[in-house]
Amino acid sequence: MDSLINDARTLFNVHLTARQVRALINYERELIEWNQKFNLTAIRDVESIRTKHFLDSYSCALAWKAMPPLRLVDVGTGAGFPGIPLKIIYPNMHITLVESVGKKAMFCQHIVSKLGLEGVEVIHARAEEIGQTPAKRESYDWAIARAVAKLNILSEYLLPLVKVGGSMLAQKGESAPAEAQAAEKAMKLLGGKLKQLIPVNLPGVADDRYLVLVDKIAATPPKYPRSAGMAAKMPL
Repeated sequence: MDSLINDARTLFNVHLTARQVRALINYERELIEWNQKFNLTAIRDVESIRTKHFLDSYSCALAWKAMPPLRLVDVGTGAGFPGIPLKIIYPNMHITLVESVGKKAMFCQHIVSKLGLEGVEVIHARAEEIGQTPAKRESYDWAIARAVAKLNILSEYLLPLVKVGGSMLAQKGESAPAEAQAAEKAMKLLGGKLKQLIPVNLPGVADDRYLVLVDKIAATPPKYPRSAGMAAKMPL
Protein backbone atom coordinates (compact mmCIF):
# COMPACT_ATOMS: atom_id res chain seq x y z
CA MET A 1 0.00 0.00 0.00
CA ASP A 2 2.96 2.35 0.49
CA SER A 3 3.34 3.01 -3.21
CA LEU A 4 -0.40 3.74 -3.53
CA ILE A 5 -0.19 6.20 -0.61
CA ASN A 6 2.86 7.94 -2.12
CA ASP A 7 1.49 7.99 -5.67
CA ALA A 8 -1.89 9.35 -4.56
CA ARG A 9 -0.11 12.17 -2.75
CA THR A 10 2.51 13.06 -5.34
CA LEU A 11 0.36 12.65 -8.46
CA PHE A 12 -3.07 13.83 -7.29
CA ASN A 13 -2.46 15.59 -3.95
CA VAL A 14 -4.69 13.01 -2.22
CA HIS A 15 -3.53 12.34 1.36
CA LEU A 16 -4.74 8.95 2.59
CA THR A 17 -5.18 8.45 6.34
CA ALA A 18 -4.53 5.12 8.09
CA ARG A 19 -8.28 4.61 8.39
CA GLN A 20 -8.85 5.23 4.68
CA VAL A 21 -6.05 2.80 3.81
CA ARG A 22 -7.73 0.14 5.99
CA ALA A 23 -11.01 0.71 4.12
CA LEU A 24 -9.24 0.28 0.76
CA ILE A 25 -7.59 -2.94 1.97
CA ASN A 26 -11.01 -4.33 2.98
CA TYR A 27 -12.49 -3.23 -0.34
CA GLU A 28 -9.66 -4.92 -2.23
CA ARG A 29 -10.10 -8.16 -0.25
CA GLU A 30 -13.86 -8.29 -0.92
CA LEU A 31 -13.34 -7.49 -4.60
CA ILE A 32 -10.86 -10.36 -5.03
CA GLU A 33 -13.16 -12.76 -3.16
CA TRP A 34 -16.32 -11.83 -5.07
CA ASN A 35 -14.45 -11.90 -8.36
CA GLN A 36 -13.92 -15.64 -7.94
CA LYS A 37 -17.69 -16.16 -7.96
CA PHE A 38 -18.90 -13.35 -10.22
CA ASN A 39 -16.98 -11.68 -12.99
CA LEU A 40 -16.99 -8.14 -11.59
CA THR A 41 -13.77 -6.82 -13.11
CA ALA A 42 -11.04 -8.07 -15.43
CA ILE A 43 -8.43 -6.51 -13.13
CA ARG A 44 -7.72 -9.18 -10.55
CA ASP A 45 -4.24 -8.89 -9.03
CA VAL A 46 -3.55 -6.64 -6.05
CA GLU A 47 -1.04 -4.37 -7.77
CA SER A 48 -3.34 -3.72 -10.74
CA ILE A 49 -6.34 -3.12 -8.44
CA ARG A 50 -4.34 -0.48 -6.58
CA THR A 51 -3.12 1.28 -9.71
CA LYS A 52 -5.92 0.79 -12.24
CA HIS A 53 -8.85 1.01 -9.82
CA PHE A 54 -7.90 2.96 -6.68
CA LEU A 55 -5.26 5.34 -8.02
CA ASP A 56 -7.18 5.81 -11.25
CA SER A 57 -10.26 6.78 -9.19
CA TYR A 58 -8.19 9.35 -7.29
CA SER A 59 -7.07 10.99 -10.53
CA CYS A 60 -10.54 12.61 -10.55
CA ALA A 61 -9.23 14.99 -7.86
CA LEU A 62 -7.27 16.76 -10.62
CA ALA A 63 -10.60 17.99 -11.99
CA TRP A 64 -11.99 19.68 -8.88
CA LYS A 65 -8.72 20.30 -7.00
CA ALA A 66 -9.62 21.72 -3.56
CA MET A 67 -13.37 21.92 -4.32
CA PRO A 68 -14.76 18.38 -4.29
CA PRO A 69 -18.46 18.05 -5.20
CA LEU A 70 -21.10 17.81 -2.48
CA ARG A 71 -23.37 15.63 -4.63
CA LEU A 72 -21.89 13.28 -7.17
CA VAL A 73 -23.40 10.58 -9.39
CA ASP A 74 -21.21 7.80 -10.80
CA VAL A 75 -22.86 6.22 -13.84
CA GLY A 76 -21.98 2.66 -14.86
CA THR A 77 -19.95 2.29 -11.68
CA GLY A 78 -19.35 -1.47 -12.13
CA ALA A 79 -17.69 -2.70 -8.93
CA GLY A 80 -17.81 0.84 -7.50
CA PHE A 81 -15.21 2.81 -9.48
CA PRO A 82 -14.50 5.65 -9.17
CA GLY A 83 -17.36 6.40 -6.73
CA ILE A 84 -16.50 4.26 -3.69
CA PRO A 85 -12.76 5.14 -3.49
CA LEU A 86 -13.81 8.81 -3.76
CA LYS A 87 -16.36 8.39 -0.95
CA ILE A 88 -13.61 6.90 1.23
CA ILE A 89 -11.51 10.08 0.96
CA TYR A 90 -14.42 12.55 0.92
CA PRO A 91 -16.65 11.33 3.77
CA ASN A 92 -19.03 14.33 3.46
CA MET A 93 -19.73 13.76 -0.22
CA HIS A 94 -23.16 12.35 -1.06
CA ILE A 95 -22.70 9.74 -3.77
CA THR A 96 -25.17 7.95 -6.02
CA LEU A 97 -23.85 4.83 -7.77
CA VAL A 98 -25.80 3.81 -10.88
CA GLU A 99 -25.26 0.30 -12.27
CA SER A 100 -27.49 -1.66 -14.66
CA VAL A 101 -25.92 -5.08 -14.00
CA GLY A 102 -27.55 -6.69 -10.95
CA LYS A 103 -24.56 -8.56 -9.53
CA LYS A 104 -22.37 -5.45 -9.75
CA ALA A 105 -24.98 -3.28 -8.03
CA MET A 106 -25.29 -5.98 -5.35
CA PHE A 107 -21.52 -5.95 -4.78
CA CYS A 108 -21.54 -2.14 -4.43
CA GLN A 109 -24.32 -2.39 -1.84
CA HIS A 110 -22.31 -5.06 0.00
CA ILE A 111 -19.17 -2.87 0.10
CA VAL A 112 -21.13 0.17 1.27
CA SER A 113 -22.52 -1.85 4.22
CA LYS A 114 -19.24 -3.65 4.90
CA LEU A 115 -17.29 -0.37 5.10
CA GLY A 116 -20.11 1.40 6.95
CA LEU A 117 -20.27 4.21 4.38
CA GLU A 118 -23.07 6.71 4.91
CA GLY A 119 -24.59 8.97 2.29
CA VAL A 120 -24.17 6.45 -0.54
CA GLU A 121 -27.12 5.37 -2.65
CA VAL A 122 -26.82 2.38 -4.99
CA ILE A 123 -29.36 2.33 -7.82
CA HIS A 124 -29.79 -0.76 -9.98
CA ALA A 125 -31.02 0.91 -13.18
CA ARG A 126 -29.96 2.36 -16.50
CA ALA A 127 -28.67 5.92 -16.73
CA GLU A 128 -31.55 6.88 -19.06
CA GLU A 129 -34.13 5.97 -16.40
CA ILE A 130 -32.36 8.01 -13.71
CA GLY A 131 -32.00 10.98 -16.07
CA GLN A 132 -35.78 11.12 -16.48
CA THR A 133 -36.50 10.74 -12.74
CA PRO A 134 -37.61 14.19 -11.50
CA ALA A 135 -35.89 13.83 -8.10
CA LYS A 136 -32.54 13.00 -9.75
CA ARG A 137 -32.60 15.05 -12.93
CA GLU A 138 -30.31 18.10 -12.86
CA SER A 139 -29.68 17.54 -9.15
CA TYR A 140 -25.95 16.71 -9.04
CA ASP A 141 -22.87 18.95 -8.86
CA TRP A 142 -20.85 16.43 -10.84
CA ALA A 143 -21.69 13.35 -12.92
CA ILE A 144 -18.78 11.04 -13.62
CA ALA A 145 -18.19 7.86 -15.58
CA ARG A 146 -15.26 5.68 -16.43
CA ALA A 147 -15.04 3.71 -19.66
CA VAL A 148 -18.81 3.48 -20.19
CA ALA A 149 -19.43 4.71 -23.75
CA LYS A 150 -18.14 7.09 -26.40
CA LEU A 151 -18.40 10.73 -25.38
CA ASN A 152 -21.31 11.65 -27.66
CA ILE A 153 -23.35 8.79 -26.10
CA LEU A 154 -21.99 9.35 -22.59
CA SER A 155 -22.99 13.01 -22.70
CA GLU A 156 -26.63 11.94 -23.04
CA TYR A 157 -26.28 9.71 -19.96
CA LEU A 158 -24.49 12.25 -17.78
CA LEU A 159 -25.47 15.82 -18.67
CA PRO A 160 -29.21 15.44 -17.85
CA LEU A 161 -28.18 14.56 -14.27
CA VAL A 162 -26.00 17.64 -13.77
CA LYS A 163 -27.43 20.90 -12.48
CA VAL A 164 -26.68 24.08 -14.42
CA GLY A 165 -23.34 25.34 -13.11
CA GLY A 166 -22.18 21.76 -12.42
CA SER A 167 -19.80 19.56 -14.41
CA MET A 168 -19.53 16.27 -16.22
CA LEU A 169 -16.31 14.28 -15.92
CA ALA A 170 -15.41 11.36 -18.18
CA GLN A 171 -12.36 9.19 -17.53
CA LYS A 172 -11.07 8.24 -20.95
CA GLY A 173 -8.22 6.54 -22.77
CA GLU A 174 -6.17 7.67 -25.77
CA SER A 175 -9.25 8.27 -27.95
CA ALA A 176 -10.34 11.16 -25.68
CA PRO A 177 -9.16 14.10 -27.85
CA ALA A 178 -10.86 12.76 -31.00
CA GLU A 179 -14.02 11.74 -29.08
CA ALA A 180 -14.25 15.12 -27.35
CA GLN A 181 -14.06 16.96 -30.67
CA ALA A 182 -16.68 14.67 -32.23
CA ALA A 183 -19.02 15.09 -29.24
CA GLU A 184 -19.07 18.91 -29.05
CA LYS A 185 -22.33 19.16 -30.98
CA ALA A 186 -24.05 16.58 -28.71
CA MET A 187 -22.73 18.35 -25.62
CA LYS A 188 -24.10 21.68 -26.79
CA LEU A 189 -27.50 20.18 -27.54
CA LEU A 190 -27.65 18.76 -23.99
CA GLY A 191 -26.61 22.02 -22.30
CA GLY A 192 -22.90 21.27 -21.99
CA LYS A 193 -19.71 22.94 -23.15
CA LEU A 194 -16.34 21.22 -23.40
CA LYS A 195 -14.02 22.82 -20.86
CA GLN A 196 -10.71 20.93 -20.98
CA LEU A 197 -8.86 17.64 -21.24
CA ILE A 198 -6.48 16.84 -18.39
CA PRO A 199 -3.79 14.24 -19.13
CA VAL A 200 -3.43 11.58 -16.40
CA ASN A 201 -0.29 9.55 -15.76
CA LEU A 202 -0.57 6.30 -13.85
CA PRO A 203 2.68 4.57 -12.80
CA GLY A 204 3.45 1.54 -14.93
CA VAL A 205 0.52 2.20 -17.30
CA ALA A 206 1.72 3.01 -20.80
CA ASP A 207 -1.61 4.06 -22.37
CA ASP A 208 -2.56 7.71 -22.54
CA ARG A 209 -5.38 8.62 -20.17
CA TYR A 210 -7.44 11.78 -19.86
CA LEU A 211 -10.09 13.42 -17.76
CA VAL A 212 -12.62 15.10 -20.04
CA LEU A 213 -14.33 18.03 -18.32
CA VAL A 214 -17.60 19.48 -19.57
CA ASP A 215 -19.38 22.45 -17.96
CA LYS A 216 -23.18 22.40 -17.74
CA ILE A 217 -24.14 25.86 -18.95
CA ALA A 218 -27.83 25.45 -19.86
CA ALA A 219 -30.74 23.17 -18.94
CA THR A 220 -31.01 19.88 -20.84
CA PRO A 221 -34.08 19.78 -23.13
CA PRO A 222 -36.83 17.60 -21.54
CA LYS A 223 -36.71 14.91 -24.24
CA TYR A 224 -33.16 13.89 -23.23
CA PRO A 225 -32.10 11.32 -22.24
CA ARG A 226 -34.17 9.34 -24.71
CA SER A 227 -35.51 5.90 -23.77
CA ALA A 228 -33.07 3.09 -22.87
CA GLY A 229 -30.71 2.10 -25.68
CA MET A 230 -31.56 5.00 -27.99
CA ALA A 231 -28.43 7.01 -27.21
CA ALA A 232 -26.25 4.09 -28.28
CA LYS A 233 -28.37 3.18 -31.32
CA MET A 234 -28.75 6.72 -32.65
CA PRO A 235 -26.01 8.87 -31.12
CA LEU A 236 -26.52 12.63 -31.19
